[in-house]
Amino acid sequence: MNIKRILVPVDFSDLSTKALTVGEQIAKLYGGTVSPIHVHIPITEMDEPYALGMSSSVYQDFDKIEDNLKKRLTEISGEYLNEKYEGESLIAFGNPAQSIVDVAEDFDLIVMTTHGRTGFSRFLLGSVAEKVLRLAHLPVLVVEDESDVGDFEKILVTTDFSENSAAAFPIAVDIAKKANSKLHLLHILSFEQFDKDETDISIENLRQERVKVVANEYFHEIRENLSYSVETSDDSPHEAILKHVNENDYNLVIMSTVGRTGIRYLMMGSTTTNVVRHVKTAVLSINPKKENE
Repeated sequence: MNIKRILVPVDFSDLSTKALTVGEQIAKLYGGTVSPIHVHIPITEMDEPYALGMSSSVYQDFDKIEDNLKKRLTEISGEYLNEKYEGESLIAFGNPAQSIVDVAEDFDLIVMTTHGRTGFSRFLLGSVAEKVLRLAHLPVLVVEDESDVGDFEKILVTTDFSENSAAAFPIAVDIAKKANSKLHLLHILSFEQFDKDETDISIENLRQERVKVVANEYFHEIRENLSYSVETSDDSPHEAILKHVNENDYNLVIMSTVGRTGIRYLMMGSTTTNVVRHVKTAVLSINPKKENE
């Protein structure tokens, strides 16, 4: 994995600038650059020029809008980023999620927050983040205001033993090597997915052996900094992951956006979305389709 170009959506809220500082942490690891992007949604002249102090008479002059937005974005970039890691500031118009995904084709990673401005005419990062997670064909790192990535000292990566979930392993290993992180590999055995007469200890023992095999196969390069476990739960997989994250002090959670299908397995797609919605820890989601290509 070589993360050289990092895209960070910014809506000029304080929270969205948190993603710039996290993006810089990744840029430091990989020697990359961070490019902020603002997507403007033109609606009507009632759409307040909130950040620019422009009059409504010039608000529909898109050239002037773009110039002013880019100036503001460049100023914010200079305020939050070291010049060494500062990339080009970008402006787009239209649907925020689709615009971000389209521009991201030339990037290696998206870093964004899940909540931004509120109000009818604002860049609603919450819904935008979920759409980007679903549509983007590159890794997406989602951060909250409470997220503390530090120097990525402690990382969690989840598995359901599918090839799709394994797509997240290489980047997890790569970050762990570069940051000298402690990495924990977690499998959730959710008895919610089984009939009552199937929930015997043999299932757990089999999963314990399997997670050990996965650890040896995919994570041998960081064996000294690796731990792994199978946790049983009567809750849904995402609830069990949330509980585990809340009980441990992780700087980063890494998950695939797609896993196994079928009622008996951890369905990573919905699980990842639910984890992103509820944890305060930064979550890096990996699209297995892109990784497999």
